[in-house]
Amino acid sequence: MTKRIHVAVGIILNPNGQILLAKRPEHLHQGGKWEFPGGKVEQGETVTQALIRELKEEVALIVSASEPYMALSYDYPDKQVLLDIHTVSEFTGEAQGLEGQQIAWVNKHELSHYDFPEANKPILSKLLAQTE
Repeated sequence: MTKRIHVAVGIILNPNGQILLAKRPEHLHQGGKWEFPGGKVEQGETVTQALIRELKEEVALIVSASEPYMALSYDYPDKQVLLDIHTVSEFTGEAQGLEGQQIAWVNKHELSHYDFPEANKPILSKLLAQTE
């Protein structure tokens, strides 16, 4: 039986229109690739609750406004991931990699220069298809 993982993902936009990316640690699944920050939805949590918790734990941001953007599932050979992606338009705090990960604020037109996990490619396609 394939392992299923439910993940809350944030497309975090700063006032300059840049999007926050985090680099996955080398030892993790899809290590060394860039991703939109987020993490696993725990039992009994809503996606919004998980997103708020994970972004505080991982990148030190306190989310005050987010809305659903898209949802998708992706099958890797060893696991299936269900991604619930939200845009985060309001937050407080200064982004930092609290788990030792590298982070970067990136202009939308520069996203294609970063190496993302396969599961993130539909998110990129939708973002890049939208006009500024």
